[in-house]
Amino acid sequence: MWVVKVGGSLLETCDLRRLLNDIADHGVGKLVIVPGGGVFADQVRYLQQELRIDDMTAHRMALRAMEQFGELLIAMDPRLHAAKNLESINDWLEKDLIPVWYPYDMVADNPAIKASWDITSDSLSLWLANCLECKNLALLKPTVPEDEDYSAMHLSQLGFIDNAFVEMMTDMLVKPWWLFYQQIESFYNLLDHSDGTATGMKEIVHKKS
Repeated sequence: MWVVKVGGSLLETCDLRRLLNDIADHGVGKLVIVPGGGVFADQVRYLQQELRIDDMTAHRMALRAMEQFGELLIAMDPRLHAAKNLESINDWLEKDLIPVWYPYDMVADNPAIKASWDITSDSLSLWLANCLECKNLALLKPTVPEDEDYSAMHLSQLGFIDNAFVEMMTDMLVKPWWLFYQQIESFYNLLDHSDGTATGMKEIVHKKS
């Protein structure tokens, strides 16, 4: 099983409906989608700055922003379904469908997750994979780092992943991968064949070797 974080910025860079349809063709019963916040989370950031909203309120609104983007994803393919907890996720997987995680119920009042912009959907997808005892996480991204450095600290410093991701990696037995949307065919090969390879995916390592 895979957890796949689908970034909101993909709306601006690709045919997202077609991408989701292809993911569903290969991934039913095999993966869980974590929606990014996209334009919905951007609006929360703007409102917090303009109206000086406290961090906890912004945190809760950002979680709802992820769910709003999740609603958009679900509207694009009938095989995608909302899942608010681990039981619901597993139920959809058993039915050979694709759960889209709605994080609010599991995260909003969880003391283990700080109410901060340091934790975004990237780190939350890592956290969910750990909760599911899923060893593989793919961050589906609209771009690649120019220097081909996939160390978590470097990606965080460049703003490709959030600040909490590096620290969370040290405590979890989850292997995160960078998945560039233009190389996603490699990921489909991995889903279709247990012995398949994913040459287009780059492992996100804790430290640069």
